[in-house]
Amino acid sequence: LWEQLGIPEALAQCMKDRSFTSPVEWAAFAMVANRALAPDSKRGVEEWVRDDVALGNPEPIELQHLYRAMDVLLEYREIIHKEVYFAVADLLNLEVDLIFFDTTSTYFETDEEDEDGLRRYGHSKDHRPDLPQVVIGLAVTKEGIPVKCWTMPGNTSDMKTVETVKKDLLGWKLGRCIWVMDRGMSSEENRLILQKAGGHYIIGEKLRDSQEVHKEVLAKRGRFAAIRENLEIKEVVVGDGERRRRFILVHNPEEARKDKATREKTIQKVEEALKSVREQRGQCHKKSVCALLSHRTMGRYLRQLKTGAIKIDRGKIKQEAHLDGKYIISTSDDTLSLEDVALGYRQLMEVERAFRTLKTTLDLRPVYHRKDERIQSHVFLCFLALLLVRIAERKTSMTWENIKAQMSRLHLGEFFSKDGRVLQTTEPTPEQLNILKQLKISPPQRIRHIQMTP
Repeated sequence: LWEQLGIPEALAQCMKDRSFTSPVEWAAFAMVANRALAPDSKRGVEEWVRDDVALGNPEPIELQHLYRAMDVLLEYREIIHKEVYFAVADLLNLEVDLIFFDTTSTYFETDEEDEDGLRRYGHSKDHRPDLPQVVIGLAVTKEGIPVKCWTMPGNTSDMKTVETVKKDLLGWKLGRCIWVMDRGMSSEENRLILQKAGGHYIIGEKLRDSQEVHKEVLAKRGRFAAIRENLEIKEVVVGDGERRRRFILVHNPEEARKDKATREKTIQKVEEALKSVREQRGQCHKKSVCALLSHRTMGRYLRQLKTGAIKIDRGKIKQEAHLDGKYIISTSDDTLSLEDVALGYRQLMEVERAFRTLKTTLDLRPVYHRKDERIQSHVFLCFLALLLVRIAERKTSMTWENIKAQMSRLHLGEFFSKDGRVLQTTEPTPEQLNILKQLKISPPQRIRHIQMTP
């Protein structure tokens, strides 16, 4: 797959005027393969290549080669990103009309942030605000194939990432491009950026931000139209002329039932907590009241009277019940059907799935690097590994775990006799041959090497 994507040729073209004596491309491949198969530190990669796998590298790969390859990958990252993407588009016949974008964060096991670097304190999506982090942006196609990744300072807000991402992909000539983003990206400025150069967007809206336009969407009368099981939609157009905006109100009956059940459990907890507070006196009572009002879930259903007492806010309960199972999407493209908008937004889960793969299967964290350049290169290596994993899954219709389990049973045996030494692979199983066939990869030669005794 590495060769099918043309990565060796892209690296060779980038380095044609450079005189490297180290095996840069092999070292880069070793790190990406390790990330996809048995994630480890760079020193661990050196041992893995030497002792555990037969990559076919013509010369040993040492730790210094790995770090040199990381520097080269970072230097030519933009070129490789672009070349690899168009190779993937050709390989899988991708139609690039929807680009999904979202961000995540990954933290470092240190208390020190870099004042002018990437490791900064910020909003942690890993629930570790006590540690410095970096923000990682990922764009994927509707098929879940990664397009490009970004590594940004840990204090970068979601809304500030959009202009960078749009600008970086302008020269890629992606044709009709509709950006699909989550509600964290929704702002007037971002919508204007995404519409530059004829682009369009599908963006989730923040349901509870009290904007008048969202209240108008929710108050719009009319029936929902069912498009899928547990998915109903209604179109709402607000404003005229340049101020006209197209919204889709989505309702999921199953999620509505879950929201109602969750709220009823929360209200029951609130009632029990209030009963306990009323029995307290003095400083203990004040602390309990403050704790309840500031509670993440219970606090939203409480209000404080002028006397200082707190009670359940029945109006808030009614207001929340009106939102059960609902979310709002806005789009700038009038040619898209309501169904395409709603289902396109639901596919944003492909980005979330990609982030889960990065953080679990590919072990994005822990990050052992301190320098910004090495951090960026590490994220890029994880991106390339994710790309290979997704291509393999797409072409075989199998999960990566199943592919890995089947192919890991293919071994290289070393046999000795008085006449010499032979390297021979085990005979591929029918399952292995099927995987290789779907990936258009020839089975390995049975006899890999023969060395006769002098």
